[in-house]
Amino acid sequence: MFLIVGLGNPGKQYEHTRHNIGFDVMDALAEKYNISISEKKHKALCGKGVINGVKVVLAKPQTYMNLSGESVAELVNYYKMDPEEEMIVIYDDISLAPGNLRIRKKGSAGGHNGIKNIIAMTGTQNFLRIKVGVGEKPAGWDLADHVLGHFDTADRAEVEKAIGHAVEAAEMMITGETDAAMNRYNVKKKEE
Repeated sequence: MFLIVGLGNPGKQYEHTRHNIGFDVMDALAEKYNISISEKKHKALCGKGVINGVKVVLAKPQTYMNLSGESVAELVNYYKMDPEEEMIVIYDDISLAPGNLRIRKKGSAGGHNGIKNIIAMTGTQNFLRIKVGVGEKPAGWDLADHVLGHFDTADRAEVEKAIGHAVEAAEMMITGETDAAMNRYNVKKKEE
């Protein structure tokens, strides 16, 4: 079984904001595989299904971003999963341009409070992750205002493509093709 977690904040006012890109990817996965993410348990909205022959639990923590680890730790413990082998976390990254992905097998929180809390609550930073670019904050902007803001039309179009790519990457990763997903979707730094 695989746990796929998309990070975001609960509530209408946060729908489709930069910080909720993880929820958007979960919704796309759920729609593609006809999985209802509606069961409330483990401080998350959850849904069970099968993707590419692998049983999955899709989860959208409802703890607010900075406490995402509370929900993730409960899910991991309840399903007796190894977060280092059976979990993917999908979330926003301000250091990537809108529409770009970066897939990692492990790493630090990189300043992302949701990831920081997951590392603290699960006791490991060695878990699979898909980071979806939401763009850097404009100069002089407050970071919270930026990540809780909405994409403009051009960026949203790029982000919609990225959501599709994140779904495809997750499909590959749960069947052990993480390296192939990294090769396909990780953005190479362009030489200036």
